Amino acid sequence: MVERSRRALVASCGAASLSLLAGCAGLTGGSGGGSDADPVDRTGRETVDVAVGAGNGLSFEPANVRIDPGTTVVWTWTGEGGGHNVVDVDGAFESELIDEAGHAFEYTFEETGIHEYVCTPHQTQGMRGVVEVVV
Repeated sequence: MVERSRRALVASCGAASLSLLAGCAGLTGGSGGGSDADPVDRTGRETVDVAVGAGNGLSFEPANVRIDPGTTVVWTWTGEGGGHNVVDVDGAFESELIDEAGHAFEYTFEETGIHEYVCTPHQTQGMRGVVEVVV
């Protein structure tokens, strides 16, 4: 009986660990959407607004935008979900860690391609986004 309980516990912990690792690797949907979300077309605009701490407080909204080169993306904090930042995974930009509503951070995208970013405190909860710069 004790051995069966141990096996059940080990199996349960193993499954939970795999699920956690999949979420960290971005293999599950997560709460933030990010690259899993369909891109929102914002081409033809000089600036694009993205909310930080949207939805349940752990999302960017929109999480995936398509823009033209030279467009400035302005991330504005909602004040929900605790402290957030906006960090390009390739190091092109990084905001401060802020929890105040109304704070704004902006970056102008010149290079075409896919630019992924995260909120470092909440990236394992799926708080990630994508800016797709197209010609």
